[in-house]
Amino acid sequence: MAKGHRSQIKRERNANKDTRPSAKLSYARVSVQKACFVLDAIRGKDVNTALAIVTYNPRYASSLIKKLLESAIANAENNNNMSRENLFVEECYANKGPTMKRIHPRAQGRAYRIEKRMSHITIVLNER
Repeated sequence: MAKGHRSQIKRERNANKDTRPSAKLSYARVSVQKACFVLDAIRGKDVNTALAIVTYNPRYASSLIKKLLESAIANAENNNNMSRENLFVEECYANKGPTMKRIHPRAQGRAYRIEKRMSHITIVLNER
């Protein structure tokens, strides 16, 4: 059983909250493996370099990650009053989301399952 009043517990929980600017895209229709190819390329880079990488990357996931990165930059500038020149990508990761299961008909009355995977992509920025 938790100790203290409910408002005190909430206050303590919110005090430990992460204040770094971030953006999250839930239920992106791209698999985790394919999203991680692009995320690995921008991890640790400053935001201008990361934007250049995802702009000219031919993968489909890079278009989703570009919009997400621009959203995280806007969050940092507007909510946290950080300057764009000092920002860099501190964390970026993709977690597994739900999988849509579809049936594809095959020869002799058989059915093969097609799994359309989704992912939850998160980008966390910080200042140098």
